[in-house]
Amino acid sequence: MGTPDFAVPALQALVAAGHQVVAAYTQPPRPGGRRGKELTPTPVHRKAEELGIAVRHPASLKGAEEQAAFAALGADIAVVAAYGLILPQAVLDAPKYGCLNLHGSLLPRWRGAAPIQRAILAGDAETGVDIMRMEAGLDTGPVLLEGRTPINRKTAGELTGELAQIGADLIVRVLADLAAYPEVPQPDDGVTYAKKIDKAETRLDFAQDAAQVERQVRAFAPAPGAWFEYQGERCKVLAADVVEGSGAPGEVLDDALTIACASGALRPTLVQRAGRPAMATADLLRGWAIAAGAKL
Repeated sequence: MGTPDFAVPALQALVAAGHQVVAAYTQPPRPGGRRGKELTPTPVHRKAEELGIAVRHPASLKGAEEQAAFAALGADIAVVAAYGLILPQAVLDAPKYGCLNLHGSLLPRWRGAAPIQRAILAGDAETGVDIMRMEAGLDTGPVLLEGRTPINRKTAGELTGELAQIGADLIVRVLADLAAYPEVPQPDDGVTYAKKIDKAETRLDFAQDAAQVERQVRAFAPAPGAWFEYQGERCKVLAADVVEGSGAPGEVLDDALTIACASGALRPTLVQRAGRPAMATADLLRGWAIAAGAKL
């Protein structure tokens, strides 16, 4: 049960390990494509079809009919990774060995919807993936196995790919010998919640120090992309360096698009104008002059 790219490696790993995947549950196709109108299946949907696995994409699992259809699969266990739907108790109880979730944080830190982005924004030194027994609470269940990795200067995209692979390896280990991994309750201390990303958070806030603004860049790269506005046009910043410099927050300090922050400065290195491919900052400035003294 999963939806985005994060869930695909786990699906592939389960099949490669010889497990019989009786069905793949995913979010319904959404409008997408070049014109934004074609119904586009999710990454899990596409991969499951490629693997010859039956795909189901109910809009909800709250109805008795959908719950009965799920129970009728007779599954031994459900593996859940960024599915995006709440699992009612009847669904949690249906598989013989319950439901295990791949969660992209070191629980109990960053329970909830956007753990990878929140860990980067908070300046956490490391994060990871927990294999967790699902229960009614939001990511409150006991943990069977954990994998860790340093964050360093990784973007959300890079970290998501890495954690997806770690999670895939961990779930295969757990299912190979479920009894070998006792369930450890989460501690009461250190609980934080990773609320869903609000669109307003993606606007670069130069009134913060440069290190925090650079975290914004990494937390929202490659999508949806952190951005600034100049002359009424948005420009995404997909990579940037923290450098020395001072000025009014949002002031361009030189001809290399170095931008003053509350303390220090940010120098974008990979940028993207609307409707155009990502490019080096020097290439952007050749076609769009943003002179020293401009205010972003």
